[in-house]
Amino acid sequence: MNEAKIKSTLFEMLEDAGQVIKTAILKPKSIRKKSELSLVTATDKKCEQIIVRAIRKNFPSHAILTEESPPMGNSTSRWIIDPLDGTTNFAHSLPIACVSIAYEEEGKVQMGGVLDPFRGELFFAGLGKGAFLNGKKIRVSSIHTLNNALVCTGFPYDRRDHLEDYVGVFKAFLMRVHDLRRTGSAALDLCYVAAGRFDGYWEFHLQPWDKAAAMLILSEAGGKLSNLSGDPLTLEDTQNLASNGKIHAEMLKLAKPFRHLTR
Repeated sequence: MNEAKIKSTLFEMLEDAGQVIKTAILKPKSIRKKSELSLVTATDKKCEQIIVRAIRKNFPSHAILTEESPPMGNSTSRWIIDPLDGTTNFAHSLPIACVSIAYEEEGKVQMGGVLDPFRGELFFAGLGKGAFLNGKKIRVSSIHTLNNALVCTGFPYDRRDHLEDYVGVFKAFLMRVHDLRRTGSAALDLCYVAAGRFDGYWEFHLQPWDKAAAMLILSEAGGKLSNLSGDPLTLEDTQNLASNGKIHAEMLKLAKPFRHLTR
């Protein structure tokens, strides 16, 4: 692995795509629906094109998994990309969105970066090298009980088909935690747990591009990630639970009754 080149390319792609998002947030938007609740904008596609072009220029043999296009290539060196995480926010000109890019080798994520262009916040981690926000090391919070915890979640696109269940798990947490938030960006939610802003997070039906980079960032910041059975979280898992580690068992106990909510 050419670590220096991968890192510099990663940062360049985040910056270039982030600038596009920041510039476009208040401009008229071209929006279409991928499904009843899932949107894609011309900016999603433009950012994806910028990132894919850079990868093909610098690493032509690498595979690419990105949200808005079919998988490209079959190399064991792979980039996993969400060119605009928080599309619904962006479509409504709400500046809570980011670019998320991870680099994977032999099935293991080696580097991950998440850039919030509106706050100028770059979250980054290298495997075994810690997690950082704008170059400063970050760690998860020290909250030990759910009663004192600020947690976050997101609602899947199939929520109208499973409304009572999703409201049920939301209610279960709301009755136990200090408070609860929903930002609309899974990558930022996980990074906020890594930075100690949130103490825990859960969400159903995330895709690999939603979480690949942020999973590494949270893990390197000392956090814990699992599915609702308590097994270590993988990119393929559809149940996602993340925490500072100290409240994980309590969160798992609340969420386990909803393990049936998978695709």
